[in-house]
Amino acid sequence: MRVLLIGANGYLGRFVADRLLADPAVQLTALGRGDDADVRFDLATGSPGALTRFLDAVHPQVVINCAGATRGGARELTRHNTVAVATVCEALRRSGCGARLVQLGCGAEYGPSQPGSSTAEDAVPRPGGPYGVSKLAATELVLGSGLDAVVLRVFSPAGPGTPAGSPLGRLAEAMRRAMQSGDGELKLGSLGVQRDFVDVRDVARAVHAASLSAAQGIINIGSGRAVRLRDAAAVLARVAGYGGTLHELDGPPGPLRAAIGHPRPDPDHPAPVAYPYPDGCGSWQQADVRTARDRLGWRPRINLEESLADIWMEAACRI
Repeated sequence: MRVLLIGANGYLGRFVADRLLADPAVQLTALGRGDDADVRFDLATGSPGALTRFLDAVHPQVVINCAGATRGGARELTRHNTVAVATVCEALRRSGCGARLVQLGCGAEYGPSQPGSSTAEDAVPRPGGPYGVSKLAATELVLGSGLDAVVLRVFSPAGPGTPAGSPLGRLAEAMRRAMQSGDGELKLGSLGVQRDFVDVRDVARAVHAASLSAAQGIINIGSGRAVRLRDAAAVLARVAGYGGTLHELDGPPGPLRAAIGHPRPDPDHPAPVAYPYPDGCGSWQQADVRTARDRLGWRPRINLEESLADIWMEAACRI
């Protein structure tokens, strides 16, 4: 099976590439903006005609798009998340390769959810920020393209390679600094939001399964369980062996104790580390993942503790 992978050097794309390369039946070609891509091409600025000519030459059976931007202003997000997907769709329509398209969407397309609820694919999307809007527009382009296509709406990815600027990445870095300096208390901002974390390796398995399937439309990829960031912080402290306390200044009264230890009063302690979620999803998000089970035969395998342990291992090795 000839597969063209777009965005192979990104956070999710790297694990998708590893998963595909482990399949001896897959012949993989990577397209991207970096020097290490098999073919250099910028979807945000390149023409559909140029991409069409490449598709006709390579003739892939599956095109997987993991490219996109998570940060930046509305213009930049639209360029990388929406215009880029429009280029892919138009090139595939013009090409004679007849390739199947697997597009990576995100849970932010749904926007805020009712606490306690699970969001299914038929929910009306109401993204609460420019990132979710740009990704939702891309999804609508794919669904309206007439192509053989599926959109995997990935909720909150976690695990190895988690960006240092993400909430879990910043939490791990703050904990590393606290342990390095011997701080017995780590002051944190609000950790009350709840998100559906799914390991990046499980996401890669879902992409692989979607490539081989005939499923179309939208499919949620998540764990099916919302986890409070406060609880994730406690698990991270445990796997890191942090013996101090996590003190959430904007949370419920009293310190959040992760392990045996005592806070060290220090009036000169640095300001609390805050972990806002700029995804526009409010305080709660949890995926209904029954469609992924029924149509892809996919279930998450890696639990959050293992994901957090890998995040911590990378943070601990950082100089």
